[in-house]
Amino acid sequence: MLKAVILIGGPQKGTRFRPLSFEVPKPLFPVAGVPMLQHHIEACSKVPNLKEILLIGYYQPNEALSRFLVTAQQEFKVAIRYLQEFSALGTGGGIYHFRDQILSGGPQAFFVMNADVCCAFPLLQMLEFQKKHEETHRYIMLGTTANRTQSLNYGCIVAKADTQEVLHYVEKPGTFVSDIINCGIYLFSPSIFEHIAEVFKRNQQDLQLSEENSSWQRTEVIRLEQDIFTALAGRGQLYVYKTDGFWSQIKSAGSAIYASRLYLDQYHVTHPERLAHNKAGAPVILGEDQVLLLGSL
Repeated sequence: MLKAVILIGGPQKGTRFRPLSFEVPKPLFPVAGVPMLQHHIEACSKVPNLKEILLIGYYQPNEALSRFLVTAQQEFKVAIRYLQEFSALGTGGGIYHFRDQILSGGPQAFFVMNADVCCAFPLLQMLEFQKKHEETHRYIMLGTTANRTQSLNYGCIVAKADTQEVLHYVEKPGTFVSDIINCGIYLFSPSIFEHIAEVFKRNQQDLQLSEENSSWQRTEVIRLEQDIFTALAGRGQLYVYKTDGFWSQIKSAGSAIYASRLYLDQYHVTHPERLAHNKAGAPVILGEDQVLLLGSL
């Protein structure tokens, strides 16, 4: 049995997405005609034996989110629940806080995805990659290739060419480290919580030594990227599955337009019914290829 966790953040995040996020929570903003989150949920629904999707964030439950969850459950025939954090706990703190709900039912593995990515979601390929090496490949991160300048804006991965074991991981390095970047999509076995627990205990010890007793909640703020992946790299447990499919972050209003373009291009194969078609007496739809061709004349 499998599960999936989608990290949706909260209202204090996504300021670069304004003004689009004033009316609609960022995870529900339409990208290529459907809410941003729907692309993730649809991809998860196609994974055999994936029984539940958990959304983790610190948005207050509201009518728009509740309505979306009901509609998505009906359309994709998968259980979906929203788990609300009391504050921003980081990419690792959120899943650790709700570890009992994630582990309920005894999943063999679970996906973790950031909501603000646009992707072909090669979830089945990641599963196959893990199954081929189930003795060692307990933690998989999705990676893709970027140019030297772009790579500085993401987590950078140095991996063995033959096994794809992650030897070194640096989040947003100051200088060039690698052209393989972290896509924000992971496949974990439940033992990942042992490593997160180590960071939690270390945070508790550091807090006891600190005089800032008012900062008690810092113990629960854990980042997968800096706190977990950096420590796991080079220990034979963390591996990267490199994808040739499309991928992009959706951090700003402008990047939502680029993400829509990527998804619309995919729709020609996956969802042709979502694309508009030319009709008698209606405007002529040129399409991207024709527009590019006209622009070059």
